[in-house]
Amino acid sequence: MCGIVGMLSRGAPVAAERLAAATRALRHRGPDHQGVWIDAAGTVGIGSARLSIVDLSTGDQPIANEDGRLQLVANGELYDFERIRRGLEQRGHHFRTGSDSEIVLHLYEEEGTACLRHLRGEFAFILWDAARRRLFAARDRFGIKPLYYAEAGDQLLLASEAKALFAAGARAAWDPESFYQHLFIGPSPDRTLFAGVLQVPPSHYLLVEDGKRLLVRYWDLDYPRRDDPPPLRSDAERVESFRSALDEAVRLRLRADVPVGCFLSGGVDSSAVLGLASRHAAEPLAAFTVVFGDGAYDEGAIARETAARAGAVFHPLPLDQADFAEHLAPAIWHAETLGVNLHGVARYLQSKAVHKAGYKVVLSGEGADEILAGYAHTRQDLALARSGGAAPGAPRGLDAVRDALGFVPYWLRRLAINRSVFHALLGGDFVRQIDGRDPYRCFMDGFDFAGQLAGREPLVQSLYLWSRSILPNYILFAERLEMAHSLESRLPFLDHHLVEEARGLPTTLLVRGLTEKYVLREAARDVLTPTVYQRHKHPFTAPPATQETGQPLHLLTEELLRGPALDRVPFFAKSAVVALLDQLPHLDEGARIALDAVLLMIACSCLLQSQYSL
Repeated sequence: MCGIVGMLSRGAPVAAERLAAATRALRHRGPDHQGVWIDAAGTVGIGSARLSIVDLSTGDQPIANEDGRLQLVANGELYDFERIRRGLEQRGHHFRTGSDSEIVLHLYEEEGTACLRHLRGEFAFILWDAARRRLFAARDRFGIKPLYYAEAGDQLLLASEAKALFAAGARAAWDPESFYQHLFIGPSPDRTLFAGVLQVPPSHYLLVEDGKRLLVRYWDLDYPRRDDPPPLRSDAERVESFRSALDEAVRLRLRADVPVGCFLSGGVDSSAVLGLASRHAAEPLAAFTVVFGDGAYDEGAIARETAARAGAVFHPLPLDQADFAEHLAPAIWHAETLGVNLHGVARYLQSKAVHKAGYKVVLSGEGADEILAGYAHTRQDLALARSGGAAPGAPRGLDAVRDALGFVPYWLRRLAINRSVFHALLGGDFVRQIDGRDPYRCFMDGFDFAGQLAGREPLVQSLYLWSRSILPNYILFAERLEMAHSLESRLPFLDHHLVEEARGLPTTLLVRGLTEKYVLREAARDVLTPTVYQRHKHPFTAPPATQETGQPLHLLTEELLRGPALDRVPFFAKSAVVALLDQLPHLDEGARIALDAVLLMIACSCLLQSQYSL
């Protein structure tokens, strides 16, 4: 686990001081070791800021293969690497370290870019092949680990975070089209809020060779089509198979040379992970739970009961509005994106507490809702699928979605309604600049409709769109908040072997009656408390940011949106934003809560404008 940097030059040699500066910019991701390598011609340089988790003594990076022709920096964890290493050694490969990352070099020697099929886990890496003069950079299947790139003059820059690209010489500026897209639906999988700063999308690799740059997808969800014959297995057999795959995913993620803890909420996902992990751990695990004073959002009592059942040591972390106000700015600086709820700040503070307790690694329950239709909106899509009809009355502007799918997924419908207020808050110059851009058509154009959406059930189409957009760009941005405190989060539910097991499950095992994630509840029933087993989905959200008048977070929001900070953001009509703030006290509670995400996004844009001098 670390932060990684790469610089590839078509002209002047790579500057050692720029490479070192970019690597230092990621010190929070890897405080244990900083290493850089530049080839003799100055064509390429790579850097690593390491967080030591596996092979504490010899695993520093960059690392090379036997003859030094391949150089690698890697971020993340590769599971089951010992088995792969044994096979490579039997075939004559020699290893210099005991780290998991080194298998990438030797697999690449054998299979080139096809080596990715063997990699299991959360990863991003940059590999330089001197013999082919080729740069090969890849990102894991779900986008758990970030990987950004940008052009600066005659150089291609790559890094785990955009701030390292800026330190290496990339220009920091807003991307107006991407910002507009973000307001209404979120950024595209290959773009960011920053002009010229792109992402290697999940399940893709970037290849630079002979002056050409190629982006290639190497894996996808590949949900079954409606007319595919179903596997002939009973429900009980499917539940048992899912249990076995999840148990293996959890067990593999306990592999570390440092202590491993668990994030714990009151939900079935993290509870199942803790329960299964506790059965494999030699010592009681530590469970870390955020608790709120607002009972509508607090899950502390339920989590404490789960920890007791698992024999775990319970660590509650109480948070209030003052904590959120104090830490919103640094959390946004690390996240490099707009927050829509304060759960991101809560994760930032939770990770800080885990780090302070002496942990570098935690297991987390993210991803279960994506693979098992766990969100409330999926029940709406399931009802649509079972009725065989198209839901009427989609909000104006979603024609592109309806034209493509024949219906509008419920989550997209709700998002369009909640974000429609932005139309009244944008400045005239910005509206003219984006010139009638349709964010929903741009959204749909980013997907492989024929290969991944056509012929699938509406529920599957909805899950796919969510998993390829909201999951990496909204949910998994928490990785940056965890790594802000040098904390690695491991996600068993996004083990691709488990996902491939889950993608063929019939909807009756996903949602049964009003019970979501039925297969998980049954598979993990023996490690869940009755409370959690019977409890419906409650998303991890923090109390609203703008509701408590006079409280620190409310005052901070007012200061940002009424003061000079908003004047410097080139997208909003300040008079319209202030008018909305003036209306808040006269709105009912539901309307105020609905506007909370909108106001928080505008406040975060003020912070990013200032922090990155955009």
